[in-house]
Amino acid sequence: MKDLYSNFPEIEPSAWALLENWAERLRDWNEKINLISRKDIEHLESRHLAPCLAITNHLKLMKGARVLDVGTGGGFPGLIMAICYPQAQFTLVDSIGKKVAVVRDIADQLGLKNVETRQTRAESIRREFDFITGRAVKNLPEYFSWIQSNLRRGQRNSLPNGVLYWKGGDLAAEYAAIGIEPRYRIDLEAELKDPYFARKYILHFDARDVPRARVPQ
Repeated sequence: MKDLYSNFPEIEPSAWALLENWAERLRDWNEKINLISRKDIEHLESRHLAPCLAITNHLKLMKGARVLDVGTGGGFPGLIMAICYPQAQFTLVDSIGKKVAVVRDIADQLGLKNVETRQTRAESIRREFDFITGRAVKNLPEYFSWIQSNLRRGQRNSLPNGVLYWKGGDLAAEYAAIGIEPRYRIDLEAELKDPYFARKYILHFDARDVPRARVPQ
């Protein structure tokens, strides 16, 4: 874990202590529930934690900012961000109950007061958020169809409100399908200086570019 410190200078020492605790608890849970593949758990910090932490070099959140993490799985990136941004409020959702239970237990054990977990589908959420996050949950068209009604437009943080999505590969066809492209793209290979992340990115879509869906009454 200490190998990561110099890459993310915005993270407070208190958050690093929580991240150490988080990693230990996640490894314990992974013995019981397959949150990360058994062969990949040894790379927890370098391949799973580090790309989530990369957003801290680019995003500053104001007190009271609200973030929805859709398809949180084992808490990536939502739980990681909640540790790093204690001033913001995070709602972590997933349709799989056992994953939500794990994330809730870890958040409780870490004493995180800014985390709400819900076992539900994203389409059932009837609130607006400054940012909506996801880590390779689905293709972009399907993902956007879930969350179009949940974005609050505006800018009071360092980036305009919008979607932060961790995804790799050639995304031209997916951009064409949703009719928009990201305003900002973080190249994780360059950010983390690791060829494992070749053609893997954090994509920022401005909420003003995302077509608004009509919320059923």
